[in-house]
Amino acid sequence: MKKETLEKIFEYASMPVHGTLSRKLRKDISCQINEDKIYSNAVIFLGEEFVRITETTKETAINTYYDWEKIISVRTIGKLPVE
Repeated sequence: MKKETLEKIFEYASMPVHGTLSRKLRKDISCQINEDKIYSNAVIFLGEEFVRITETTKETAINTYYDWEKIISVRTIGKLPVE
């Protein structure tokens, strides 16, 4: 999959964080890369050579890095509207 296509997918699933180059996942949207861990409430940085996913808790910040060329699939997961 082309980097440009992957960037569009990440942009769809997130919104810019004011004053930074990072993007926060939209409310009620989760993201899964290469059918691995599902990220919710995470911040994404779309670097030139890598993607960084940052998850924070009260005590820690966990950064996971992905090489653009090693990303095979991205899955976005959203809640259905209540009818």
